[in-house]
Amino acid sequence: MAATQGLLIRGAAALLTGAAAAPPHGGRSTATDLRIAPDGTIAEMGRGLAPAAGERVLDASGCVVYPGFVNTHHHLFQSLLKGVPAGIDQTLTPWLHAVPLRYRGAFVDERRLRLAARIGLVELLRSGCTTVADHHYLYWPGQGYDPAEVLFDEAARLGLRFMLLRGGGTVTRSGGSVPAHARPETLDAMLTGLARNVARFHQREPNAMRRVAFAPTTITVTLDPGELKPAARAAREMGVRLHSHMSETVAYYEHCAERFGGRAPIDVCAEHEWLGPDVWFAHLVHLSPAEQALLGETGTGVAHCPQSNGRLGSGVAPAPALAWLGARLSMGVDGAASNEAADMLSELHAAWLLHRAHAGSAARPRPHGEGEHGAGAVTVEELVHWASAGGAAVLGFEGVGTLAPGMAADLAVWSLDDPRHFGLHDEALAPVVSGARPRLKWLLCNGRVVAEDDAIPGLDLAELAHEARAAVREIAAEVG
Repeated sequence: MAATQGLLIRGAAALLTGAAAAPPHGGRSTATDLRIAPDGTIAEMGRGLAPAAGERVLDASGCVVYPGFVNTHHHLFQSLLKGVPAGIDQTLTPWLHAVPLRYRGAFVDERRLRLAARIGLVELLRSGCTTVADHHYLYWPGQGYDPAEVLFDEAARLGLRFMLLRGGGTVTRSGGSVPAHARPETLDAMLTGLARNVARFHQREPNAMRRVAFAPTTITVTLDPGELKPAARAAREMGVRLHSHMSETVAYYEHCAERFGGRAPIDVCAEHEWLGPDVWFAHLVHLSPAEQALLGETGTGVAHCPQSNGRLGSGVAPAPALAWLGARLSMGVDGAASNEAADMLSELHAAWLLHRAHAGSAARPRPHGEGEHGAGAVTVEELVHWASAGGAAVLGFEGVGTLAPGMAADLAVWSLDDPRHFGLHDEALAPVVSGARPRLKWLLCNGRVVAEDDAIPGLDLAELAHEARAAVREIAAEVG
C-alpha cells in the first residue's frame, strides 16, 4: 500500500542513497529534503524544498536519512529459538541438530510461526529494514497449514515488502525414526507448492510488495543429486529466482567430496545449473580462489551474514573480494537462533569491523610484508549499498533500494539524539559506526509511514514480549 498523501522530509543533516559507493563521495547526496508522492515514490530531492498544499511535513533536523535495508536471508521461525543453551557454543553441524532440527516440532501449527514471524519482522523493522526475504524450510507431507500465508500476512500487517524463499528438501537430515513433521517432501510436492505460492503471491511488476523464490535448504545436502538440474529448470520456467545455503563451513567440502566425487561446492553448483544472476547463496565463507572467480564470472549473488558466521565459528566470508570479482553482494541477518538478534544495523556494524580486522590480521612487517593495512577493507557507503540497492538487485525488486527520484520511498530517518552520536564530524556514518541503534524517527516503506518515534502503529511491544516469554516456556517444556 502506497502513501495516501504527499510527504515532505526536510532538513536532514546527511543522506546516504544506497547507490554504488564510487569514490570520493559515491552513495551520498547533498540533498537535505525529499518529497514523497502519493503513489509512494520519491518525487524530488533537494535543499530548501517548500511544502506543497496538503503535504505532511516531517522535520528531519538532527537526523540522517538512509535507504530502507533489504535483508536477503532470514529464518523468521527461529525468533523463538534464541540462545538455546544446547546450541550456544556449537559449530554449525551440531548446532543444527541441537536447535532447528530438535525444535522443529514446536511449529506444527501456525500459532507459533505467526508469533515468531511477528517478533522477527518487528525487530528487523526497528533496525531500518523495509524488505525481508525469509528462507522458510519447515515443510512436510500432510502439513495442516500454509506457512506462506502466515508469513505474507504478518509482513503485510506491518507494511513491509516480503519475499518467501520456499525451502525444504527431499532428503532428511534426521537419523533413525523420523517423526511426521521431519519427513521430506518429494520434488514434485515441492514444485507444486512453489507453483501454488507463485500463482497466489508473486507480483512481477516493478515496485512489488510480494515475491517468491525457490530455495531448497542446502542443494548439495537436501536434494538428491539427480534433482538439482530439474529443480532449477522448473523454477526458472516459473520465472522465479533460486536460493540456498552454500559453503558456510568446511563441512560443505567434506560432504561434496563424499557425495559428488571430490568436487568443490561451487563446481557442483556450476555443473547443475545453480549459478548465475538469478541465483544467490547465503554465507559463502569457505571458497577457493577458483570458486570465488566462478561466482564473480557468473554474477551470482551473495547474502553476507557476518554475525551468524562469527557466532557459529564459521569464519569471515571474503565479501569484499567477491564484490571486486563481480559477484553481487547483499546483506542477510540469518536466523536469530544463530545470531540472537535480527538487526540489520548491528549486522553492518559487525561487517565494518570484521573485514577490517580480518584484513589487518594478514599484515606483515616490512620489508617482507606491506606493513599496516586493512582499515579501508570496506567502507560504510559500500555496506549501505550492499544492504539496500545490492539486496534489491539480488532479490529482483525493481524500483527499490536507492534513494533517487522515481524510486520507491523506502527509507529510514535516524535521530542522532543519543550522546554516543555527539561530537561526530561526519554524521552520515553514525548509524553504522557508533555501534548501537539510533532512535528511529520514521521508517517509510513504499511512501507509507510504518514506524514513528520508535513505535509501530497498533503494536503493543509489552504484550509481544509477554507472548514471547510464554511461548519460550511452552517450547522448552515440550522439547525438554
